[in-house]
Amino acid sequence: MELNYKGVKVNFFGVPHFLLSDKNYSKGTTYTALSRMAQKGLIVNRGYRKWALTEKGRIYFEYKKKILKQFYIPFNKKASRNLVVMFDIPESRSKERHWFRLHLKKFNFLMIQKSVWVGPSPLPNDFVIYLKEIGLQDCIKQFKLAKAYKLKP
Repeated sequence: MELNYKGVKVNFFGVPHFLLSDKNYSKGTTYTALSRMAQKGLIVNRGYRKWALTEKGRIYFEYKKKILKQFYIPFNKKASRNLVVMFDIPESRSKERHWFRLHLKKFNFLMIQKSVWVGPSPLPNDFVIYLKEIGLQDCIKQFKLAKAYKLKP
């Protein structure tokens, strides 16, 4: 299972993969990420290069794992775009809004406006069920188009 946070691949602890890669990133960048997690009480420093997850961190990352659930549905790139999805997800749930937009992109939807997207229908059933589980069903409206949306050349 792959975890993402704001479009960046992260490990189980929420540390971006680019901080763990072979690329030569500054120590300051890594220290800043670890320091922020420590300030939030998610991890604790137990000595030189020894970081441990706190109970608060375990609960937080379990929650993140649930919220960041990934769906991989292979929509055909040439499938007709006959579904309009409109959403108004509150600012207090900005992470879920970002997650939702990322999945619309995965499902081959196109953004018409910031919160109006058009793509193939129907949305996957397990995806719709998950939206209900996390309480976003009332923030999202779907409309089936009579004719498929055509891109202007």
